[in-house]
Amino acid sequence: MKKLCTQCCAFFYKGVFSTGLLCATILEISRFVGGTLQAGTGPVNWKYIQHFNVSTPGLVKLSLPLETLDTARSELQDLRLYDDAGNEVPYLIESPKPAGITIQQASSFQVTLTGVTTVLTLGNGLSQPVDGVSLESPAGAFVKSVDVEGSLDGERWEYLARGQPIFKQPGEKGELHVSFPAGVWRKLRLTVNDQRSQPIPFTGAHIYGALARSVPGEVVHVKIVERTENPGESHLTLSLVAAHLDLASLQIETSEPLFMRQVSVTVAQVSQDAISERTIAQGVVYRAMMDSQSISANLGVTLESHMSSREFFLLIKNQDNPPLPITAIKAERRPVYLLFLARSPGQLHLFTGNDSCSAPHYDLASMTETFKTATVTPITVSSLEVSPNYVPVEVLAGIQEGGSTIDVSPWKFRKPITVERAGVQQVEVDVEVLAHALPGLEDLRLVRSGKQWPYVLERSSNHRVLTPAMNISKDAKDQGVTRWRLKMSQPALPIRWLACTAVTPLFRRDVVLYEERADDRGETSRNILANAQWVQTPERPNKEFVLPLDTSPQTDTLLLETQNGSNPAITLEGFRLYYPLTRLLFKAQPGDELFIFYGNSLAASPRYDLDLVAAQLLAAEKREAVPGKEE
Repeated sequence: MKKLCTQCCAFFYKGVFSTGLLCATILEISRFVGGTLQAGTGPVNWKYIQHFNVSTPGLVKLSLPLETLDTARSELQDLRLYDDAGNEVPYLIESPKPAGITIQQASSFQVTLTGVTTVLTLGNGLSQPVDGVSLESPAGAFVKSVDVEGSLDGERWEYLARGQPIFKQPGEKGELHVSFPAGVWRKLRLTVNDQRSQPIPFTGAHIYGALARSVPGEVVHVKIVERTENPGESHLTLSLVAAHLDLASLQIETSEPLFMRQVSVTVAQVSQDAISERTIAQGVVYRAMMDSQSISANLGVTLESHMSSREFFLLIKNQDNPPLPITAIKAERRPVYLLFLARSPGQLHLFTGNDSCSAPHYDLASMTETFKTATVTPITVSSLEVSPNYVPVEVLAGIQEGGSTIDVSPWKFRKPITVERAGVQQVEVDVEVLAHALPGLEDLRLVRSGKQWPYVLERSSNHRVLTPAMNISKDAKDQGVTRWRLKMSQPALPIRWLACTAVTPLFRRDVVLYEERADDRGETSRNILANAQWVQTPERPNKEFVLPLDTSPQTDTLLLETQNGSNPAITLEGFRLYYPLTRLLFKAQPGDELFIFYGNSLAASPRYDLDLVAAQLLAAEKREAVPGKEE
C-alpha cells in the first residue's frame, strides 16, 4: 500500500489525476493483476512475441504497431501482455472513432434568382458549430460552383468558402455537398454561379454539425495488386500493409487534369455459404475547373471501416470515358491503443498469433473513461519473433478434411487438381467448368478417395475476358444487314458483356445480339440476348461500345446484327466477351489426389461446416492450385 501511494504522489505531481481518484484507480487495478507464472515463461501456443521497456511505473498508453495488428486476430482476442516475471497484465483496448455527425434539415429555406446566380438562404437550427451543407435538386446533369457565407444576425455576412463544386452526371448520384471551416452561424447563404449554364431548381438543404473533437490518424501505403479494365469500369485489387486496420479514408493520386468518377470500395464477406463482396463506401472523386482560374478537387473517399483482411477492391465507373490513370493510392488509418498499468519499470512482452483462444475478460471496463485521459507513451516495440513456447499447429487445424462418401456416376465431367504447397488453396473456375456445370455452380464437388472435400465458393466483382473468333457475313436476302458471327470456345458460358471498338467515325445503328437455337424437331429460332442503339459522332472521343446481355447464351455462337438502311456498313473490331470471376477455396496438401466434378443437372448445392470458418479461409495466405485437363 505504501508503494502504491508513492506512485499516486508521483502521478499527482505530474498532474495526471487528482490524488484521491488516482489512489482508487491504482488500488482497483492492482486487484486484477494476477495469474503469476514461472519467471521467464509465457503463454503456450502463441506464435509471436514482441518486447518493449517501460522506464517508469504508472499508466501506459501504447499505440499498437502495424505488425502486431497484422498477426493478431481481427478483434484482438488473442492479444496478451506479460511482465518479465511471467505475470499476465490486464489491459484495455481503445480504438478512436469519430462521433456521430449531427445532420438537420435547414430551419428555413429561401431561393432567389438574380439572372447570373441562384442565392439560397438557409436558417440554421443547430447550436453547435457546423461545417457543411448538402443540397437537394431534381435536376439532371450539371456542373456549378458555389460560394458559402455565414452570418450571426442575417445582416453582416462572412465568406466561408469560394468556388465549391456541385455536380451531377447522367444516371449518377453526383456531389451536392459543400464543406467549409467549422463555425457557429445562425444563417448560411449559398450563391450558385449560373453564368456558364442555365439555373437549376433546388428543393431543400441539410446542415451538418462539426465533430466535437478531432480523431487521430496516420497514412499507410496501399499496393495495387491487380488492375482489370471491365466495360465502363476499372476494377482494382488493393492490398494493405497489414490486416485488421481501421481505415478512415482512401486517397487516389492521378495525373488526369479534369475528371469526375463515381467510385465504390468493396470487401469480401461470407454470405449464404459463399464468399461475395460487400460495398462499404461510395463517393465521387473529381478534379473540376469551376471558372477560368480555379480548379477544385476531391480525390478521397470516406471509409471509417474495419478491414479484417489486407485485400479489398476499388471500382471506378468510367462510363464512356477512358480509364483513369492512377499513380498511387494511400489510406488513412485510425490507431489502436493498448492501455495498462505498469507496476514497476522493466521489460514487458506482447503475444499474438493464437487462432483458437478465447478473448480475455479483465475487470477494467469501469475505468474506461479514466484511461481516456492518458496520453500516448513514446515506446519502441521490437520486431516480431517466434515465441520460444510456440508449438507449431496446422493451418486451420479444426477443418474436417473428409466429407461424406459420394457416388460420382451422375457427374459427367471432372478435372484433376494439383496442390503444390500445403495450406489454404484457391483454384479459379475456368470456362470448361462454367460451360458444363449448372449456371449457379450447385453441382461442383471436390472429391478425394470417393469422399467429398469441403470448399467455399468465392464470387468476385471482377471479370475475365474471352476473345471470340469472328467473321462477317451479309444477309443474302437483305443486303442492308451486316452480321458478325462470334464463336466461343465453349457453349453456355455466363457472358455478362460484349464489347468492341468502332472504326467507322460517324454512324447510328440499332444492334441486336442473338443466338440460334434448335428445338426437338431441328427447327432453329432466334433467342434475343440484348439490343441497343449505338451512336458514334466526332464529339464522342471513346469509340468503345458495350452491350450488357439480358440473359446468358446456351450455344457457343453469338450473332451481332445491324440494319444499315441506305448507309454503308460500319466497321467493328476488337470483340471481347466478359464473364464473372469465381474461385473455390479449400484446404489441402501435396499428395492429395483431388478432382473437381461437375455436370450433374440434378445436383443441389452442398452444405459443408467449412462455411463456419470461411472468414479464416478468406484471411489466410492462399496457394494457387492448378486444374488439369477436362476428363
